[in-house]
Amino acid sequence: MVTSIQQRFAAQVGSTPDAVAVSAPREGTALTYRQLDERANRLAHRLLSLGVRPGDPVAVLMERSPDLIVALLATVKAGAACLPLHSAYPKARMQQITDRAGARVLLTDAVLRERGLPRTEAVVEPASDAAVAASPATDPAVACGPDAVAYVIHTSGSTGEPKGVEVTHRGVLAFTADSSWRASHQRVLSLAPHAFGVCAYEIWMPLLNGGRVVLAPPGEPGVATVRRLIAQEGITALHVTAGLFRVFAQAAPEMFAPVEEVLTGGDVIAPTAVRRVLEACPDTTVRAMYGATELTAFAAHATMTASCPPTGRVPVGRPMDGVEVRLLGPDLAPVAEGETGELYVAGDRLARGYHDNAALTAERFVADPYGPPGARMYRTGDLMRRTPDGLLEFAGRLGDQVKIRGFLVEPGEVEHVLARQDGVAHAAVVVRDDGAAEGKRLVAYIVPGAAGVCLDDLRRAVAALLPGYMVPAAFVTLDALPLTPNGKLDRAALPAPERPVPTLPSEELTPARQLLCGLFARALGLDAVGAHDSFFELGGESLQAVRLASRLEAELGVEVSVADILSHPTVAELEIRLRDLTPAPL
Repeated sequence: MVTSIQQRFAAQVGSTPDAVAVSAPREGTALTYRQLDERANRLAHRLLSLGVRPGDPVAVLMERSPDLIVALLATVKAGAACLPLHSAYPKARMQQITDRAGARVLLTDAVLRERGLPRTEAVVEPASDAAVAASPATDPAVACGPDAVAYVIHTSGSTGEPKGVEVTHRGVLAFTADSSWRASHQRVLSLAPHAFGVCAYEIWMPLLNGGRVVLAPPGEPGVATVRRLIAQEGITALHVTAGLFRVFAQAAPEMFAPVEEVLTGGDVIAPTAVRRVLEACPDTTVRAMYGATELTAFAAHATMTASCPPTGRVPVGRPMDGVEVRLLGPDLAPVAEGETGELYVAGDRLARGYHDNAALTAERFVADPYGPPGARMYRTGDLMRRTPDGLLEFAGRLGDQVKIRGFLVEPGEVEHVLARQDGVAHAAVVVRDDGAAEGKRLVAYIVPGAAGVCLDDLRRAVAALLPGYMVPAAFVTLDALPLTPNGKLDRAALPAPERPVPTLPSEELTPARQLLCGLFARALGLDAVGAHDSFFELGGESLQAVRLASRLEAELGVEVSVADILSHPTVAELEIRLRDLTPAPL
């Protein structure tokens, strides 16, 4: 009986040793299943020599590359739990996650080592470590039970600290064995950071089913990059978040034509975006995915095709293999057919719980009164109802957790960070959806202390402690937070933030700068943008940067990456960068 990821992978190596397991087109490198297995074995032996024991966390901070896949596989082969760190996280957050997990060993690469690492007892750079190269290529044969932790993914937590979700080998094996992966998922494009729960689909699903992981270049993917990879690498399936899917559907819906299935989710999916893709790609299937890290990625899905497009809102759909869903009321009794209830999920895909947080684990993973003795179910906090044809349909959320750009965020964690900053007397963080093209955004309301507060300094301080998607898009100062008669925050009385005011150009702009200022303004939804205004200080976010990059490509015929915009956020700076990229004078 297969009880671990490494056992399942070993069986796949035996079946298809010479098939390509992972490729990195930008680097021009590829590893067969045998090569990946041997490299992972060497690194696993190195980890064991450093004293890594079964169940120990091993931090992994690496860019998207074949070495990353080797590191993840080697960690589970050593019987340890992967502790992935996102390279875009501030160093303070990485240190917080590493310290809380108790990780003594960190795996990294040359690029991220140069940027600075969190402190650990040992740091290994597998690509250049002589001890790794000298280690045996044989399987370390570390036994691992199905309930052992395979990896720990950290998400936003309401107490001011991220919470670590412990995903088990059992959960990964159940997820990757789902029957929906058998037909169209042989060449999967990996776009997401490995520190997010979708890694179960992008990495483990292909590797445990004989498919190929095709790695996108490091960083935020742009329209041109994804379109080229799909066409050149024969991509059969990929997952993009709902926000990114909307951008791609608007910019270049035909890009998905070679793909058999496009998975999307993580937030409300725009039905107009789905219809636009299906009209441009009638042979492509779009599949809506619902899930959570606590459910080992996805738990329910809804298939949409050109012959059966969404006519209204996109449904959550039906449960996947081995997943049991229950719509329950506050008393845990099933709600009547057609009524709204909270969604509880049971089955083998449930995570073990939250690392070092028994109280939260007991709150979210509760006894299942409808299952066998000892069974558990996960309380999602999502309100749903069943349609007459049996599909689950989203109806809202309980509590304060919200989805921002596809990430589950606890506004309370952002409030905790703000409240600790100098000059802040009181802080409140709410989600607003004022009809902006990008949907929901976080807004921070600040009551300054006696010495006052500089909002620019406050924004920078928060950005040094939280991931970009948790940094409020707007900061508003108030004399006092409005309260209801019973003393609670009166969210309805909080004012809408004013739109940022760009600097109007005082000098006459060249034709090139006029073009770029216009494109910046369109992407940001502003009337005008000055040549020295920062895209991000004017409220720009990653999805708007993807849209801007697409428009620059359409206007100039040159591929501009999101990284180019991140590092050159003003028109004046980007103009200089474009001179290096544009074949003709700009």
